[in-house]
Amino acid sequence: MGQQVKSDDVMNKIRILLVDDHPALRMGLALLLNGEPDMAVVGEARSGEEAVEMFAARQPDISLMDLRMGSMSGVHAIQTIRASFPTARIIVLTSYDRDEDVYQSLRAGAMAYLLKETPYEEIASAIRTVHSGRRHFPSRISEKLAERMAMPDLNERELDILRLMSCGLSNKEIAAELSVAVGTVKYYINSILTKLNAEDRTQAVIKGVKRGLVELTEPGP
Repeated sequence: MGQQVKSDDVMNKIRILLVDDHPALRMGLALLLNGEPDMAVVGEARSGEEAVEMFAARQPDISLMDLRMGSMSGVHAIQTIRASFPTARIIVLTSYDRDEDVYQSLRAGAMAYLLKETPYEEIASAIRTVHSGRRHFPSRISEKLAERMAMPDLNERELDILRLMSCGLSNKEIAAELSVAVGTVKYYINSILTKLNAEDRTQAVIKGVKRGLVELTEPGP
């Protein structure tokens, strides 16, 4: 379940947990971070579930968390970790910069949000910043976060309907899928259009995809 540096080697260092399902990325980051005089990688997790387990066992100072890792997302892992360890300091390191990813990560308790294209020097700097108790959000991410926070949230039913819309289902098909009346579906779609400032269903789906609220998928069999 990942490498661990001997305890004698991590005294007075920032103890780091790497969470990513790509072995090459973990290996490269571990090599670089272990080369810093004040840092030591104490664990490498391949999934959200493994991250939760490893965090509890090793309680690192900083965790670098990917968002897309299979059954348990990075956001869910952050929420789960912070439910047991409220002071956990977690940095999101991901390929995704969509509004909803940034917003949900912050709500879950992330103290920094970095893209994988970020220069290594900035990643190391962000680790030190978060370790000192401060947040780190690059200007590009801060702008997305500000825009997202100005928008109203979709409730769970609206998100369900937007996901079904993204699959190409009609109002009648959505109603059947959710066991509700067609009129109820129309009501929620109107609310979705208003909240997303969209003129029609197609534009609502496009905006939903851009924000990271839904993924474009094919209808089921």
